[in-house]
Amino acid sequence: MLGAGTVAQALARHAIRQGHEVVLSNSRGPDSLAPLVRELGPLAGAATPAEAAGADLVVLAVGWPRVPEVAAVLPRLDGTVVVDATNQFASLHPKPRIADLGDLTGSEYVASLLPGARVVKAFNSLFAQYIAADPRHAAGRQVLFLAGDDAGAKRTVSGLADSFGFAPVDLGPLREGGRLIQLGGPLSALHVLKQD
Repeated sequence: MLGAGTVAQALARHAIRQGHEVVLSNSRGPDSLAPLVRELGPLAGAATPAEAAGADLVVLAVGWPRVPEVAAVLPRLDGTVVVDATNQFASLHPKPRIADLGDLTGSEYVASLLPGARVVKAFNSLFAQYIAADPRHAAGRQVLFLAGDDAGAKRTVSGLADSFGFAPVDLGPLREGGRLIQLGGPLSALHVLKQD
């Protein structure tokens, strides 16, 4: 986990429940995460962002203004699946503003900062409380939209999300699919259940 905020913690809890080891990181250093690691239990650990990026799958869950500085301290992520859970908020409350990336989607921009990484956009279009909650409901499972240019990476993320209880829906490539679920897109903040 690159980041240790509400989204990263929610995903860490889901992963740990499925028996995965999780490494969290933040800008303040591993020691600052000791209480959270103790709370999460023996499958949780803390490291620097560069160390955490050595995992089999990396989740980018930091505030948008910090994305370039986090990317700058990472080693090359050749072949690594990176889940981009960010939203391109240039500023937040009280005057939220979407960053102007020209023709690029947020995840295309992220991918440009992480050459060689297999970027999948996911977990950005849901509010954190819906990610943290059990995605299984009496009426169905919480839909998780995702997009990416690498079919294998999307299968990996879909399988993981499915194991958490979500119903993954592949929207296609980062450009077209990413545009649907990024801030301002028609599927952003859309909470949908899939009947099973």
